[in-house]
Amino acid sequence: MAVKMRLQRHGSKKRPFYFIVVADARSPRDGKFIQKLGTYNPLTVPATIQVDRQKALDWLQKGAQPTDTVRRILSFKGVLYLKHLLRGVGLGLFDEATAMEKFTKWSTEHDAQVSKRQSAHKKARTDRSQAPVVRKVEVQAEAAPAPEADAAQEEPKTEE
Repeated sequence: MAVKMRLQRHGSKKRPFYFIVVADARSPRDGKFIQKLGTYNPLTVPATIQVDRQKALDWLQKGAQPTDTVRRILSFKGVLYLKHLLRGVGLGLFDEATAMEKFTKWSTEHDAQVSKRQSAHKKARTDRSQAPVVRKVEVQAEAAPAPEADAAQEEPKTEE
């Protein structure tokens, strides 16, 4: 049985909200699933993602294949990086304490970047809402008299 980690759509028309689920590959998109791993709301800025890292990691280690979007979400949340580190522990490249240390370091840096982006977005949003409305006013140009130099060139020539 092929198992996939994928999005299950909920919400109304033009207002999507997704559950991240583990399901049999043969079941329909919004049909029967094995386990719910979290939620994804793309309408908020930035998108709201809640994932149970441990459950997702367990399913990845069992061989569940994430879809492209779920792979991006798991990568953003650090689940794929944690799987990568635990694979290194299994191969004997380093111990589990080092792996967890690397993951916590990455997690703090990642959280700092995300909070920086959120604050920049909030600042831009408040600046945009407080900016004065500038309206363009068209000025009609008055008909200017022709310069005298042009008039001198148009004088008729006399034949000699």
